[in-house]
Amino acid sequence: MGVNNLLPLFVAVPLALGFVMPVLGRIKRERILDVLAILGALFLFGLTVLLFRGGDGVYWMGNWKPTLVEGKTLLGICLVSDGLTRLLLLVVNVVTFLVIIFSSGYMSRYTSRGLYYSLFFLMVAGMNGVVLTGDFFNLYVFLEIASIASYALVAFGCESEELEASFKYLVLGAIGTLLVLVGVALLYGLTGTLNMGQVAQILGNAGKMARPAYLALCLFLAGFGIKAAMVPFHAWLPDAHPSAPAPISAMLSGVLIKAIGVYALCRVVFNVFGATTPGVAQVLVAMGIISMVAGAFLMIGQWDLKRLLAYSSISHMGYVVLAVGVAAGVLARGGPSGLAALAIFGGLFHLLNHATFKSLLFLASGAIEHAIGTRDLKKMSGLSKTMPVTSGCTRVASLAIAGVPPFNGFFSKLIIVIAVVWAGHYWLAAVTVLVSFVTLVTFVKVQRCIVQGEPTGSAADAREAPASMTLPMVVLAVICVVAGVLALFFRADLFNPAEDAMIGQSSGYVSRFELPGQP
Repeated sequence: MGVNNLLPLFVAVPLALGFVMPVLGRIKRERILDVLAILGALFLFGLTVLLFRGGDGVYWMGNWKPTLVEGKTLLGICLVSDGLTRLLLLVVNVVTFLVIIFSSGYMSRYTSRGLYYSLFFLMVAGMNGVVLTGDFFNLYVFLEIASIASYALVAFGCESEELEASFKYLVLGAIGTLLVLVGVALLYGLTGTLNMGQVAQILGNAGKMARPAYLALCLFLAGFGIKAAMVPFHAWLPDAHPSAPAPISAMLSGVLIKAIGVYALCRVVFNVFGATTPGVAQVLVAMGIISMVAGAFLMIGQWDLKRLLAYSSISHMGYVVLAVGVAAGVLARGGPSGLAALAIFGGLFHLLNHATFKSLLFLASGAIEHAIGTRDLKKMSGLSKTMPVTSGCTRVASLAIAGVPPFNGFFSKLIIVIAVVWAGHYWLAAVTVLVSFVTLVTFVKVQRCIVQGEPTGSAADAREAPASMTLPMVVLAVICVVAGVLALFFRADLFNPAEDAMIGQSSGYVSRFELPGQP
């Protein structure tokens, strides 16, 4: 069996776990639930590693391959594996594995552990499906699965604050999903197909896109912009993060807004409509720079640790969208593809780095809240003496997110700045450096409040988190230290295929479908 025949397991396994966990939860054997969840997440991680051994390919569900009927190509449902898919699957499933381990210790403060794992794996199934799907309708279906599960997980504690945040998230998320669905309907009415490869080919052959296609693109930009929490579509994120359990905050910021937001946006813009579509580069650059600046300055005055981290996520997704917007601009004006690839490399590298240090920061915030019962930075002083592992991991993540060398955040930010300068956008590069400085100042405050000083109040009585919670944090901290240098050596295997998948457009993404009757 070829590696690409394993693609359905990325969706089937977490879906199966999502339905089995509530049943097992009734037997009140929490350790069994923990072990099964960890084994399931480990299996998905192993599948991801195995997938890197295979090349690009397509899996046709039910063996319903393309057929030519009366001169028209009919397509079934497909899952697509390419460089960008594999990179996102790696991000999603590595963070999932570490967060599941953390959850086994953290979720002891909550009831209904079976329900928690059920919703968690349904969310993972949705994210994996969004990353893998090759047609628009299933993109919508998987988007809904991941979103609905995340709405419930934000409200998992059932306190008034959590329910309010979940309701706001649900309303805005539903608007985003509706925009995507209307965009899908417009494209189907225009092209007569839902397959992304076919849609891309039809739009490309048309030479000039019709107005409904431009309207669909605008709807996708807004809908996926809401999912990615880009300004001005970000209002749900600052409330959802503080209210959700810490492992869910790590998933929301570490992978969810990337998989169903940034990834989907990049896939649609680069591989369906084309990066050279007039105006799309300017919109991406504007969304990126506004989110960077607004998120950075909104987090300065925050004293709730998780709310501060939420605004930071908005800012750092701005880095990624800015980078891919610059790449689209280079391609649109016929610039060198190597420069576009460098900008994409910087954006994808920063996406991976953000998944590590932001997941680490949210897990650390959960360990701290678990120990002292507060998220208020003013009440966390001196934790280096009472929680040395957690505070040490917090320091590493703070230095990484601030872009201090030699941590991973420094290298991805540097690559983005270099690409922006070489593209001729000097003022954008200056703003990027300014935002990075603001981030540095903010996380100096975070370190001063958490690590330094003498422990007082509840912080004086704090004890280090259990090993099930500290182990994932230590692993993420190690990644923050070594990933910056190692990724530069592994670019050819890890990032170049993803760059090719985005820049190749019809020559890459469509040709793998091997449509009958095509030249």
